[in-house]
Amino acid sequence: MPSTRPSSAQHVSIDLERYVPAFFTWIANKLSRGASQHYLRSFGVGIETWRCLVLLAIEPTISANKVCRIIGMDKASVSRCFSGMEAQGLIRIAPDPADGRARVATLTEEGRALHDQIIGVALERERALLSVLNREEREVLIALLRRLHENLPEVEAATDRYVARMQAPIKRRVRPQAGRA
Repeated sequence: MPSTRPSSAQHVSIDLERYVPAFFTWIANKLSRGASQHYLRSFGVGIETWRCLVLLAIEPTISANKVCRIIGMDKASVSRCFSGMEAQGLIRIAPDPADGRARVATLTEEGRALHDQIIGVALERERALLSVLNREEREVLIALLRRLHENLPEVEAATDRYVARMQAPIKRRVRPQAGRA
């Protein structure tokens, strides 16, 4: 099941009609952008805040590092998000009782109320997205997505192996700097 096609005698290009990572990217980007626009317009928060609210509704306290591991956001984005959420009164940030060096966020009553307002929109968006699938297909999709998610470490390892195998020692061309002869 190749997702490439020849584009000329010497070059190969990706067949975007079959390239699975492109579909994941397009779907995720469009879903996120749409959700963010709705959440900003209706509730005054963006998608990153919503994602953090979701995790805090599940876990009473959570560190920025754990948010990064679960969602895949980078640490700087989570830290900025937490700072904004704290300023809005949605969370409290305090030292982690189990590790005084770490800090954890806890949902406030205002944060919980906001989560409870947004969740209906989020679930309706999921319902609409999956409405083209029957119940069995939805269960299969969830199982397949879970397996693909669990396989991501192997994707990174395979990428590293491929690059190491294919990468010939490359001598960098050094360009003379302006003003130097």
